[in-house]
Amino acid sequence: METVVSGIRPTGNLHLGNYFGAVKSFLQLQNEYNCYFFIADWHSLTTNPKPEDIVQSARTILAEYLACGLDPEKATIYVQSDVKEVLELYLYLNMNAYLGELERTTTFKEKARKQPDNVNAGLLTYPTLMAADIIIHKAVKVPVGKDQEQNMEMARKFARRFNSMYEVDLFPEPASFSLSEKAVKIPGLDGSGKMGKSEGNCIYLKDDAETIRKKVMKAVTDSGPTKPNSEKPEVIQNLFSFLNIVSSADTYDYFEEKWNDCSIRYGDLKKQLAADIAAFNAPILERIQEYAANKELLDKVARMGAEKARESAARTMKEVREIMGFRNK
Repeated sequence: METVVSGIRPTGNLHLGNYFGAVKSFLQLQNEYNCYFFIADWHSLTTNPKPEDIVQSARTILAEYLACGLDPEKATIYVQSDVKEVLELYLYLNMNAYLGELERTTTFKEKARKQPDNVNAGLLTYPTLMAADIIIHKAVKVPVGKDQEQNMEMARKFARRFNSMYEVDLFPEPASFSLSEKAVKIPGLDGSGKMGKSEGNCIYLKDDAETIRKKVMKAVTDSGPTKPNSEKPEVIQNLFSFLNIVSSADTYDYFEEKWNDCSIRYGDLKKQLAADIAAFNAPILERIQEYAANKELLDKVARMGAEKARESAARTMKEVREIMGFRNK
């Protein structure tokens, strides 16, 4: 069975965009591949988080993953820092990663621009740590968004470089698995085309019905249609896209008819949409609360995942040390 690896930075809660994008893809992948899903707490150090925030964020993301349906019996779910072998491979890859190629990475340049007072070595070598996360399990596929494609090309380059330098065929070149091919695009409530944490336009899986209602009622709209059967502007199409995802076909058709005959009342649409989003999210929220309250279970899942991930990583590193001439203890 082919191996898939993917990570998520513990930088806040999952939102509906994450759920219909990456998470739903993961739910399918765990039934078809040998999957390693990890919480990338080492990667988060590039922004200097507080130690207590790292621990709590990792638990939060783990609880939300489990609540969404990721199954630790099907996939290996672990915290990145529990697999120390990754750091050893990260070191070896850095010894053969060149300053110029790392500095040209788009993600490094963007992060350096956003945090000019904290341009640290972790930012610079992000691609090598990402490569170590992937190739230590000899992954052949990695589900990523378009913004990570350059880093994926770097991972393939580092795998090729190791194989070529030591005249071996140890690491496969991991292929990008595009999430956008199967993911449902969730619009933002501010009228933008995509829901995202940085845009502040999210409905989180942890949001209760009242929080969802307040957010939806603030959604951007316009003055309403003036001609029958007119084309919807983006801010209104976003609301209808939401309806299409979480509401019944009858509900969607009702508001479509109201739009077409110019009698639509956005307040009514928002109230219905808020209720339907809350109803959709309610069982996920309930499971999140149950998992979050059971720290013993979360720690058990993390330990189980770490053991499986370390077993895989240790096998690879034994081979790496032998190839490079280091003694295996």
